[in-house]
Amino acid sequence: MRKALKLSAALSILGASLLLPSCELNETIYSSIYTEDFYKTAADAEKGLVAVYGALGGLGGAPALTLVADFSDDQTYPRGVVGRNTLTMFTYDVNYTTQKSNSRVNESPQQIWQSCYSGIEKANWVIAKVPGATMDEARKKQVLGEAYFLRAFYHWVLAKNFGDVPVKITPSYTEEEALTAKSPKADVYKQIYSDLDQATSAGLPSFPAVVKGRASNEAALALYAKAALYNEDYATALAKAKLVIASNKHALLPNVQDVYRFDNEDAARLENIFAYEVDPVSPGLSHQLVGLCGPPGSAGPEYARTSFGSMFAYQSFFNSFDPKDKRRTLLDTNYIDKAGKTVPQRSITPITTEGVLIKKYQDPVSTIGLIPNIPILRMPDVYLIAAEAEARLNGATAAAYESINVVRQRAGLPVLKTGLNKDAFIEAVLQERAWEFFAEGDRWYDLTRTGKFLTVIPKAVNSVYPVRNVTAKNRYFPIPQDEINANAKIEQNPDWK
Repeated sequence: MRKALKLSAALSILGASLLLPSCELNETIYSSIYTEDFYKTAADAEKGLVAVYGALGGLGGAPALTLVADFSDDQTYPRGVVGRNTLTMFTYDVNYTTQKSNSRVNESPQQIWQSCYSGIEKANWVIAKVPGATMDEARKKQVLGEAYFLRAFYHWVLAKNFGDVPVKITPSYTEEEALTAKSPKADVYKQIYSDLDQATSAGLPSFPAVVKGRASNEAALALYAKAALYNEDYATALAKAKLVIASNKHALLPNVQDVYRFDNEDAARLENIFAYEVDPVSPGLSHQLVGLCGPPGSAGPEYARTSFGSMFAYQSFFNSFDPKDKRRTLLDTNYIDKAGKTVPQRSITPITTEGVLIKKYQDPVSTIGLIPNIPILRMPDVYLIAAEAEARLNGATAAAYESINVVRQRAGLPVLKTGLNKDAFIEAVLQERAWEFFAEGDRWYDLTRTGKFLTVIPKAVNSVYPVRNVTAKNRYFPIPQDEINANAKIEQNPDWK
């Protein structure tokens, strides 16, 4: 048995707890999947792949995957808890000092960095070693395709949060090999494209055949489309989005509320192309959005059995909805308490008289309140990517209108006013995205990729956060100083030096 490697903390080496149990197999027990002798059988390959997915647990548990963006944007804000409010007020530093001192690293950009590079390292071992495993060749190709998908996903999450980041595509046999310099963002996206080319040619199954929580062919195409949109590669974004639409494997549910029902997750997979799939029992993945979004003191039984009143929507965002927009029903300005009485908006929370509750993550049944999935790629995203990419390439064409109107009509809105020029149409798409994807960790990146964060964020204020001093350096988060201390090859982002 080879000794497990002692790698840099920057790669968050996999602990034994993340490996699947294999007590039913008469196999040699290895101390780590980071060993040349591990990837011999189909069971080894599957265990290694599960570990790659396991890194999503670090992203989705708090979940930093959504909270880092949501607490920075113009839609949602946290109760003024120290550690969370630094994101809203843009007062974090390169050490993420406040998050550390208040035990909120798991909700911070530092968690994003650590979880993504943990997942990338695990993916690298699968990609390097599974080709030599003895197993069904078709399934082997799929295992590799899923690993390529996840490696692309983790690199994309890093790029949209930090800009230039290390591209890591080989396993680390030594500590020195684990230390990699940053690559320009253009090269990061080049690698993302390469990995997604591999994933989309791997014979991944499509919905409904795909195992829940696993990457499908359409998930790889949808991620390709969204990554290309962020890369301002609109021709590629449009082409990949069209492939997802033309596949007819996914569609919008008729009722937008059904997408988020805790008891409707299987049916919602028709719309949810890829999600952080939650089950606190097996495989043991959870998140705290149920507790954060419900009223304080567990006072609203339709929200959760346990809730804290720690996350709200801005009143200005609630007011931006057309009253006929069905998506507005996923926000609440009152709730029914345990005695069956209506609690008015002024009494929702003691921190403000304008509390607006978020209803996307309700779970009134679970005793631990950790069940609803977190969408990552939904079919409305694909249509709105197609609409934006078409408009940026060709203007407000009939095809662009057709794509945005699919989303608007499901929301109960009339079709978008015709005759808009290119800029006005793109602005309409961005606004549609805001209404569709609030509290899903999406809006902040729309604002940063378009440069609008500098003008939009200062206006998103209330009595809890009357001033929000965002600056140009907040386009990207600082690379955690701990990672720079551990890897002398990494330089801090220029605006944060």
